[in-house]
Amino acid sequence: MSLPHAILTALVEKPSSGLELTRRFDKSIGYFWSATHQQIYRELGRLEAQGLIRALPAQQPARGQKKSYEVLPAGRDELARWTAAAQDPRPLRDAMLLRLRAAAVVGTTGIEADLRRHLELHERQLSEYEEIEKRDFPPEKDGPEDRLRHLVLRAGIDLETSWTRWLRHALAEFAELPGDDPS
Repeated sequence: MSLPHAILTALVEKPSSGLELTRRFDKSIGYFWSATHQQIYRELGRLEAQGLIRALPAQQPARGQKKSYEVLPAGRDELARWTAAAQDPRPLRDAMLLRLRAAAVVGTTGIEADLRRHLELHERQLSEYEEIEKRDFPPEKDGPEDRLRHLVLRAGIDLETSWTRWLRHALAEFAELPGDDPS
């Protein structure tokens, strides 16, 4: 249910074409809510059919010109309703954790190398988030919208920090394991 709301949020921030939206998802929103380009275009059609967004009138008639969309009052109302609604946290669901549990009964072959790979990926993502923070959130940028956007980024930084800490701990545990046969 959140993809339509992610799109509505992006369009409230700035009316955009489908292509511009997909680029914005690739650069920012996609860090915490991913969607394929096809999903975004399909959802734009649904939102338009529901009367939540509309295509802006073209500046000049041209065949194949990209449509830009804006949020209608009904779309803003839906976004406000969704934002205000209570929602329970989602339980953690991560294949690596399940694989570790399975490794306890079938052996650890391949897991340690993948833990190292995951650590590298999470360290890289953490570094990217920290660069975004330095670039986009200097201390003087403290308006309400900036502070809320920064909170979202801080959640990403904190999650990546937690993952890297946990992965280092997991690799230290692996270093102390006696062997690969659980039986």
